[in-house]
Amino acid sequence: MAEGDAGSDQRQNEEIEAMAAIYGEEWCVIDDCAKIFCIRISDDIDDPKWTLCLQVMLPNEYPGTAPPIYQLNAPWLKGQERADLSNSLEEIYIQNIGESILYLWVEKIRDVLIQKSQMTEPGPDVKKKTEEEDVECEDDLILACQPETPAKALDFDISENRTEIEELPPIDHGIPITDRRSTFQAHLAPVVCPKQVKMVLAKLYENKKIASATHNIYAYRIYCEDKQTFLQDCEDDGETAAGGRLLHLMEEESSKALGKNKKVRKDKKRSEH
Repeated sequence: MAEGDAGSDQRQNEEIEAMAAIYGEEWCVIDDCAKIFCIRISDDIDDPKWTLCLQVMLPNEYPGTAPPIYQLNAPWLKGQERADLSNSLEEIYIQNIGESILYLWVEKIRDVLIQKSQMTEPGPDVKKKTEEEDVECEDDLILACQPETPAKALDFDISENRTEIEELPPIDHGIPITDRRSTFQAHLAPVVCPKQVKMVLAKLYENKKIASATHNIYAYRIYCEDKQTFLQDCEDDGETAAGGRLLHLMEEESSKALGKNKKVRKDKKRSEH
């Protein structure tokens, strides 16, 4: 390992330890070897109205010559709001090139959430307090239920006159699993647009058992062939970084599937020749 790499690695480890100490349960390790982390940021820890999940990956060149690779996850974060926040984070990096910036990023996001809370009505992350909050299930990557106010969480606008593309896709329901006094159930549906994501969630919320669940974790990834990229988002619903972990798992599986598909295509071309 080069001297520069060793120095960057030490600085990264020191920053990771500091972030874990400062933010406690809000800070989550997704992949220690790949240095992928996730932190749940709220406008108010005790009574959150707006919450965002910041996922970061630290490249070898960080903090010396490269910024962290990041992703902002929140159902409500769209359009200009997402662009403005991304610009703010990039501006912080430019102003502090060569320095550790994760703390600055987190506090900037928190400031934005606080300002949003002061200017708007309570957002999709207002969650009911229950006696089950002491049950720790941070390692579960089970796609569970729904928020307390599902229609508000994703701003549902589903008309009765759906087009063919916007038809409700089939939903597969997993077998309920009970672990540490909590019950989990996975639900899976093939979706091709965000509208279908909302439709699937709305359909699931019609079930009273799902509607009354404590934590509602979901994630989705939609491949946009024209742009050769994925449209994706997730929701933790009070289960620290669980939605981010689920999304990360989906990303890994997608990468494996795409890699296998490319190999099949390559082998097919060879056989044709």
